[in-house]
Amino acid sequence: MLRSALLAAARSATVRRVVEANPLTGSVVARYVPGTTTRDAVEATRVLAARGMRTTLDHLGEDTREPEQAAATVTAYRAVLGSLADAGLADRAEVSVKLSAVGQFLPKDGEKIALENAQLICEAAAAAGTTVTLDMEDHTTTDSTLGILRDLRVDFPSTGAVLQAYLRRTEQDCRDLASAGSRVRLCKGAYAEPESVAFQGRGEVDRSYVRCLRILLQGEGYPMVATHDPRMVRIAADLASRARRDPAAWEYQMLYGIRPLEQERLAAEGHRLRVYVAYGDEWYGYFMRRLAERPANLAFFARSLLGRG
Repeated sequence: MLRSALLAAARSATVRRVVEANPLTGSVVARYVPGTTTRDAVEATRVLAARGMRTTLDHLGEDTREPEQAAATVTAYRAVLGSLADAGLADRAEVSVKLSAVGQFLPKDGEKIALENAQLICEAAAAAGTTVTLDMEDHTTTDSTLGILRDLRVDFPSTGAVLQAYLRRTEQDCRDLASAGSRVRLCKGAYAEPESVAFQGRGEVDRSYVRCLRILLQGEGYPMVATHDPRMVRIAADLASRARRDPAAWEYQMLYGIRPLEQERLAAEGHRLRVYVAYGDEWYGYFMRRLAERPANLAFFARSLLGRG
């Protein structure tokens, strides 16, 4: 119930105004979002690279309703990709793109506009020497996102996708995408979904995650294991070993600010570890979903505010 309430709050303009107006919020949000500008994103990449980690950068913005807003998001991604190349960091970073931020939901030709905008970002990524992963959103966007992925991979075959283990369909999607050249980030899922399309219990989601993980690690693609769950971290390492995966042929992914000591441990042990770094002005929805994912995140937020009050 708490998770559902927080996810509802992520969509509430009233709650957003209250959170954004609180002068104590900024220091807490900084744990999960290192800043709002291109410079902030590049600097976070630089710091993490020095610690042996890679990054994927997400310029925050969702539910774009105007073509100009989508175009501005494209400009932001092209700017950060150019800056990464200039800083010599493109080999340590990629970008994650939500298609809703580049026009997927526009009332007229939304999918076409999103595809064209994603192509522009992929072109900039290729020029910089890196690539793009398409983030996944709620289940209503899955078919559209995978369709755009297929189109993008014609010219940009390294374009990756995110699959969410809590969706009942994901096991088959993993089979479809576990092919040579494919890049798949497997996460558990962070949206409130109906039982008809998604597993509801933690145990069911965990079992689905392991089944999907096994398919990806036994396939010919490049699996990206997105989890903070210590048990899933261990299971992934065991499955990779059984599949005789080279350490360079798969990676862990974790969110900026979540279990940083574990991130450093995995990197120090020689595992590929990529940190998902979100940046930008539209941090509110992202921040609230991070609170919803783990009660410990909410407790940290509450303690920080109360401690400073």
